[in-house]
Amino acid sequence: MKEVEAVLKSGFIAQGPKVAEFEEKFAEYIGTKHAIATSSGTTALHVALLCTGIGKGDEVITTPFSFAATANTILYTGAKPVFVDIDPKTYNISPEKIKEAVTRKTKAIMPVHLYGQPADMGPINKIAEENNLKVIEDAAQAHGAIYKKINVGLWGDMACFSFYPTKNITTSEGGIITTNNNEFNHDARALRAHGESERYEHVILGYNFRMTDIAAAIGVVQLKRLDEFNAKRIENAEYLTEHINTIDGIEPPYVAENVKHVFHQYTIRVKNGKRDELREFLNNEGIGTGIHYPRPIYKQKLYEDLGFTANCVEAEKAASEVLSIPVNPALTVENLNEIVSVLEDASDRILS
Repeated sequence: MKEVEAVLKSGFIAQGPKVAEFEEKFAEYIGTKHAIATSSGTTALHVALLCTGIGKGDEVITTPFSFAATANTILYTGAKPVFVDIDPKTYNISPEKIKEAVTRKTKAIMPVHLYGQPADMGPINKIAEENNLKVIEDAAQAHGAIYKKINVGLWGDMACFSFYPTKNITTSEGGIITTNNNEFNHDARALRAHGESERYEHVILGYNFRMTDIAAAIGVVQLKRLDEFNAKRIENAEYLTEHINTIDGIEPPYVAENVKHVFHQYTIRVKNGKRDELREFLNNEGIGTGIHYPRPIYKQKLYEDLGFTANCVEAEKAASEVLSIPVNPALTVENLNEIVSVLEDASDRILS
């Protein structure tokens, strides 16, 4: 609040010195040469796709098991999202399915680090290299996540993070692109600011996708606490998993080897078709829940109306079974014990 007040008093509230400071500090945190702040995670993805030359007639391979923004940004460019199935354990896009989906129209792969667990970037990048494809990481849920000792945000040609209020850190609303590519950095900065190369010099068609100094001021402070927040999320997740492992009818999240999962969501799997019943039970007991996500993107009305179809058996199965329960850093041991107790009660009453 003090930092926001200082910005307001400065009189410089549009994109300015605080945005530049936040970009510098975020790039340093991830380990990239560049970070370009935007107005949202969605606009970050849109800009990244444009920087990599994605446009009409192109195909971008991605997951159907994500928030709609992942695929919507591909549509914004005139390109076509190609949906391939997920790994049933991690819920992330399956590299094997990516390999099968590559065509002469494929120009990029957009993996999502879902729930804060990194996608399997090694084989994904190998497929991209073999087929001369760009890789854009949708890291909206994965601030501070690590794959094989390397930060998420360093694996793709570009990566995009979101700072929506529910994310591991927030700027109230906002996004950021990370990249080591100087050309992409230059183009992204122009695209987010009406295509300006300098003030009132418009060289390309751009957008108003800028972050404000107000948002950046929040981000600078939040970034200092990211590791602390993530450590608490991981601690809470480990506690829940230890106790949920013994509850019949519920499968705790799987964590792959060689990754740091930062648990943007703690998502259990509910067997025997009882997910909705368990959700109602938890909600009635005062425990918040979410379904991330209730249907694959290609089954959203927009995509059905556009004629999209896909054969993603695992994504459809996951959509009918996943349930997210609280994992946020503010939870106390008492809160966690209450969650476990209610789940045990639910197992006896409705899951067994």
